[in-house]
Amino acid sequence: MIQRNGIGYVLKKHRALYLLMLPGILYYIIFKYVPMYGVIIAFQDYSIGRGVLDSKFVGFKHFIEFFYVNPDSWKLIRNTVMLNVYDLLFHFPAPIILAILFHELKNKMFKRIAQSISYMPHFLSTVVIAGILVTFLSPQTGIINFLLVKVFGMEPILFLGLPEWFRAIYVSSEIWQKIGWGTILYLAAIAGIDPTLYEAAKMDGANRYHQMRHITFIGMVPVMIILFVLTLGHFMETGFQKILLLYNSMNYETSDVINTFVYRRGILDADFSFATAVGLFQSVIGLILVIGANRIARKHSETSLW
Repeated sequence: MIQRNGIGYVLKKHRALYLLMLPGILYYIIFKYVPMYGVIIAFQDYSIGRGVLDSKFVGFKHFIEFFYVNPDSWKLIRNTVMLNVYDLLFHFPAPIILAILFHELKNKMFKRIAQSISYMPHFLSTVVIAGILVTFLSPQTGIINFLLVKVFGMEPILFLGLPEWFRAIYVSSEIWQKIGWGTILYLAAIAGIDPTLYEAAKMDGANRYHQMRHITFIGMVPVMIILFVLTLGHFMETGFQKILLLYNSMNYETSDVINTFVYRRGILDADFSFATAVGLFQSVIGLILVIGANRIARKHSETSLW
C-alpha cells in the first residue's frame, strides 16, 4: 500500500503534471548537464584524435594565454561589458515601461493591436533583423541616410563602418526586437494585482499617475527582481548571431566581443581547448553575478531565486 505522504503517492497523484515537466527536465539533462564533462578540455591541449581522456593536461595555460598573451583580450572584455551595461540601462527597463503604458490604455481594441504589433519582431529570425538593419542603414539606398540627406541636408553616414555607432545600433535593435515579447511577464504580474487596491486608492484621492507609481509599479517589482537576476547570469554573453552578422573589420574596435572571438578561435581555428577556457571564464563570472545579485535581493526584499 502506498503511503499518503510518500514519494510514490505524490508521483501518482500528480503524474500528469510530472509528465508535462518531463520534456523540460530531459532537455536540461541531455543538453545542459551531460555536456558539462567537456569543461575539462579547458585544462588540456585537446586533440580530437586522442579524445578527452588521453589529451595532455596543461592546467591554466589557456587562461593565462587569454588574459596575458592575447593582445585583444581586454578589448574583448571591455566591448562585452559595455554592450551588456548599455543593454541593462536601456533594454531592461523598456518592456517595463511599455507594459505600464499598455495597462493604462483604455481602448481595448487599440491595446490588442498595439500589443500584436509589438510582438511581431520577436518572431523574425536574427538573419532577417540583421538584413533589415543593413538595408535601412545603407549609405546608398538606406532610408535613414535618405532622410539625413533629403530632409536635413547632411552627408550620408556609413553607420556600420563607424565603431562609435555600433553599440547604439545593436542596443536599439535589441529593444525593437524584444520589447514587445518582454512585456508578457510584466502584464501577467499586473493582471495579478488585486483590483480593490485601485478602488481604495481612488477613494483616497489618488490619480492615475499615483496609482501607476504606488500600485502597478510596486506589483511588478518581484518579477523585475527575478528577471534582473537571471539577466545578470548572461552578463558576459551577448547576442552572438546578430553581432556576427553586423560586425566587420571597420567596426571591430567596438563590435568584437568574447563570443565572436571564441567563434573564430574555437570553430574556425579549431582551438577547442582555448575556446572552452574562455567560455568557462564567462560562465564563472555569470554564476558569481547571479549568486551575488540573488543574495542582495534576498537581503533587501522578499523576492529571490532561492
